[in-house]
Amino acid sequence: MSNVLEIINLKKEYSLPRGKLCVFEDINFSLKKNELISIMGISGVGKTTFLNLCGALDRPSKGKILIEGEDINTKGQKQKAEIRNKKIGFIFQFYHLLPEFNAQENVSFPLLIRGISQEESNQRALNMLREVYLKDKALVRVSQLSGGEQQRVAIARALINEPSILLADEPTGNMDWKTGEKILKLITELHRRKELSSIIVTHNEKIAQFCDKIFLMEDKDLKLFNPS
Repeated sequence: MSNVLEIINLKKEYSLPRGKLCVFEDINFSLKKNELISIMGISGVGKTTFLNLCGALDRPSKGKILIEGEDINTKGQKQKAEIRNKKIGFIFQFYHLLPEFNAQENVSFPLLIRGISQEESNQRALNMLREVYLKDKALVRVSQLSGGEQQRVAIARALINEPSILLADEPTGNMDWKTGEKILKLITELHRRKELSSIIVTHNEKIAQFCDKIFLMEDKDLKLFNPS
């Protein structure tokens, strides 16, 4: 399998009044085509920072991030935005939906940003909502949906542009385990069906059973986890 995402000697630090805070350094990591990986670690260890770097939402202090062989940090902001729009789907813990709009409108926005017509965007959004079992809620404002339903809308939005990479940051963090398990099963189902390459960031060990590999982030490093 070829690498869809490759991280080389990655370092991220922040400048503080009393010096610099190093989140992690010299991280090397690869995500192969169709692989489903979980990254675990305690809160505050840098998992979300790492995911934001992988998704071109932030810049590293050092190192390279290659998406399908391209170093994204050699690109300008407009090129990065195009990469995010076309190649990367994001799922967040807090959904980041627009509450005053309905489910179909929320899912269609990434298509409209690409310049696709309103009619086609609406139809494709409706088809995507069908895939997450929410077609009957297409015209309901997302503020009126349950947490699990809102996350399914967010999943539909993340996949509407047919990305090759899916990045999920604590996608079940706001839910009880029963609801969260349904969301994870949906993510893994779509991962397989759409032949995605996916990373799920979490602190929940139960998610491990859904993934091909588990990586542990601790002590400024990211290592493959091999439970004894």
